Amino acid sequence: MAFISFLIPCFVISTDMVFSCQNTHDLVGASSPGDIVIGGLFAVHSEMLHSEEHPIKPVIQNCAGFEIQFFLQTLAMIHAIETINNSTLLSGVTLGYEIYDTCAEVTKGMASALRFLSKYNSSEDVVEFKCNYTDYIPRIKAVTGATYSEVSMAVSRLLALQLIPQVSPVSSAEILSDKIRFPSFFRTIPSDFHQTRAMIRLICESGWNWIGVIATDDDNGRFALESFGVQAMANNVCIAFKEMLPAYLSDNTFHTKVDDAIEKIVKETRVNVIVVFMRQFHVLKLFKKAIEKNVNKIWIASDNWSTAVKISTIPNIRQLGTIVGFGFKSGDISTFQDFLRNLREKPTDNNKFLHEYIMLLSLCAHLDYHDFQTCISNQSQDDLLQNVENKDQIWRDDFLNTNIEPGFIHSTILAVYAIAHAIKGQCKDRNCKDPSSFTPWELLEELKKVSFMDGGKEIKFDANGDMRTSYDVLLWKEIDGHMEITTMAEYDPEKGGFIFEDDEKRREFLALKKVQSTCSQPCRPGQMKKVTESPHTCCYECVYCPENHYSNKTDMDYCYQCNNKTYWAPVNSSTCYRKTILFLAWTDWFAIFLLLLSAFGVMLVLSISVIFAKNLNTPVVKASGGLIVCYIILFSHFLIFLSTVFFIDEPTEFKCKTRQALFGISFALCVSCILIKSLKILLAFSFDPKIQNFLKCVYKPVPIVITCTGIQVIICTFWLIFRTPFVKQNFSIPRAILLECNEGSVVAFGTMLGYITTLAFICFIFAFKGRKLPENYNEAKFITFGMLIYFIAWIVFIPVYATTFGKYLPAVEIIVVLISNYGILSCTFLPKCYVIIYKQETNTKSAFLKMIYTYSSKSAGSVAVSQISLDSKSSSFQAAVSDSCNSEKNPMNGNCNFQVAGQRPVREKPLPKNAARTTARKRLSSI
Repeated sequence: MAFISFLIPCFVISTDMVFSCQNTHDLVGASSPGDIVIGGLFAVHSEMLHSEEHPIKPVIQNCAGFEIQFFLQTLAMIHAIETINNSTLLSGVTLGYEIYDTCAEVTKGMASALRFLSKYNSSEDVVEFKCNYTDYIPRIKAVTGATYSEVSMAVSRLLALQLIPQVSPVSSAEILSDKIRFPSFFRTIPSDFHQTRAMIRLICESGWNWIGVIATDDDNGRFALESFGVQAMANNVCIAFKEMLPAYLSDNTFHTKVDDAIEKIVKETRVNVIVVFMRQFHVLKLFKKAIEKNVNKIWIASDNWSTAVKISTIPNIRQLGTIVGFGFKSGDISTFQDFLRNLREKPTDNNKFLHEYIMLLSLCAHLDYHDFQTCISNQSQDDLLQNVENKDQIWRDDFLNTNIEPGFIHSTILAVYAIAHAIKGQCKDRNCKDPSSFTPWELLEELKKVSFMDGGKEIKFDANGDMRTSYDVLLWKEIDGHMEITTMAEYDPEKGGFIFEDDEKRREFLALKKVQSTCSQPCRPGQMKKVTESPHTCCYECVYCPENHYSNKTDMDYCYQCNNKTYWAPVNSSTCYRKTILFLAWTDWFAIFLLLLSAFGVMLVLSISVIFAKNLNTPVVKASGGLIVCYIILFSHFLIFLSTVFFIDEPTEFKCKTRQALFGISFALCVSCILIKSLKILLAFSFDPKIQNFLKCVYKPVPIVITCTGIQVIICTFWLIFRTPFVKQNFSIPRAILLECNEGSVVAFGTMLGYITTLAFICFIFAFKGRKLPENYNEAKFITFGMLIYFIAWIVFIPVYATTFGKYLPAVEIIVVLISNYGILSCTFLPKCYVIIYKQETNTKSAFLKMIYTYSSKSAGSVAVSQISLDSKSSSFQAAVSDSCNSEKNPMNGNCNFQVAGQRPVREKPLPKNAARTTARKRLSSI
């Protein structure tokens, strides 16, 4: 229940109908003697009358507003004590009671507490002031009550002076669990902490976050509001407004405050849920005003009033909207109901509350149910004296049973039984018929250890003096024209969740979600909250999640970033998508096109190989360096075409390492062989002695090829060992992962290409020197052109490769490789194939010799033939000339005249015919 306060009546209903406080005994509302007396504090009246706004004299005033619910609690205490006395629980020891009315005021509660502290058997109710109360015996051993937490706090501080146990069935303020400030306080209900947590759980599960709170401006209301506020903040629930109503109805500002609260509720149109922590008579006033203003909301009731019949019977209560409340879990109270049915037979001499109730029945019996309630609540004790004269006593059997709030009644009975079991523990080895046999502080220690069964459940106090019972979640609904308080669910404080008996109850609970009570519209998945200038976190704007962020729930404070770099999300996304893996796939049209080009190149290489194999002994093939050199060059071209395959499809470590190394070594081998051919051609047709001498020294075919290729092998080996290429995931594309080969070392990659370029440049220089040699057999100019194609392709490649991005980057290198490979292949072999296939008449020995003669005769600046050595190591040109001059078919018939430009013709003495032919054949084969 909530934090509340109590006061004790200063009036007495006597047989002569005089309500006055003549002595301390007049304060007692109900009493019965016993071996051990238990005190009781209940707010049987709702307010204390004040003759003036501010008291002048310290006089205890009369009270007004008879509270049926708390009157029933006094009867529940009496019933429990009588039941115990009629049982064997205490083995002949009888319990007595003294019950006081606090009138919901702290001052009256403290007045009663002072009497509890008075010394046992003191005729003047003297409270002794002592430094040590260890052996002190007060008039009562324990106290049940008070009703409101505010009163319980004040009374508990007084009772703690003598450590008199106090067990409250209603006071639920969280602060009362503090055993340092309230060491002797116990309660048979849970702390408000659990109630406010249950309320927040209900609010959160219903999707509400913008609510209003109305509370009583006393310790009870303030502590409840504080506890609720903490729970709300922890669960992102915002309190739009807080309204505090005066604690006492006698406050002149009460009605003004009620009007202000209603105006606030009407004004806040987005607030459709109101939490109310107030006493029943405050709620009654508030609801009557709300009905007048046609307020329709969802009201969440605290345990103070969630089961109040006098509120549920307000006319037109259904107009207020839906009322959901939390009440204490009840047990079997059937025996108490039987007790009420026989109540009219009970004497009223020692029960002034019962006497007053009977008089109220007589006064208000002619009214209907609700007016009867109002009549009872509105009568002051002074008015009752005047109006009850000449009224016959009338009894209404159904009224008390109808007004029972089971949770309060059950907790009151448990409080009495807890004290009785503690007394039983004390009376095991002592005579408890003697009130001085034990002291209250000894009973307090026994109470901490109390454990007994009730309805199959173990009842005991925890370390804070609280009892961990569950709550009933109550729903007020109209049945047959009457508002009935039904149980919708059970809230378990231990598990923090709701328990439903059946699906119908669950549907009732879920129906609450149809009502919206939010400051802002909920943000959909794909959106997040953007806090506005409002101080409340529940007031916000909804903005889209940015790219690569998502939100998959409603009302998310922020968007989640997509997990790692392999996922992406568009703007306003509720999920992340796996990024597409990009690479130059086999199925890509461009890849297919490049593969076809490579395949065509392979077919071309194979075709050239076949042509050269079939024309092995022809001058063209021999002039090309022979079959072995040609096949080595063709094989390197084949490997270069093959290397392009490793640039396509998903990159792997093997492909990344293989493709550049295979290309680099193959190209180095190809260019090395072409370099040898360039040197050979230049050596064969050069007439400059200096150049010939240099070429003779340099021209070592096998060592040159092995050395030039070996250097490239070393470069690639070091590259693969120390900075090997690897597969890299490139995340720079927003929605894709680009799989590419990282070359590992740009320097190594550049060194490999640079080395090939150096070889090509040397080859180009030598080929350029021999560009004017005999036309049909001059490879030099074609090699020169092939090298130019290579240079142009790779010069263009560098900027294009550096600026290209995406999956087609490998295609750039493939294109350059194909262009350079096709260029060199075409320039090296296609002219020869053309001669072999289409110019077969020129591919003969005689045509070759004739061409050489023509070239030599036209060469300007040729040296004298006599100065040319005919050594076998000299050029094939000389051998060919000798062979031609001595040939039978030669028209010169061995007489060859050579004239060097600017010189006189020189006639060479013809060689012997057979010797000339043999020498020429050797020279020809050297080409």
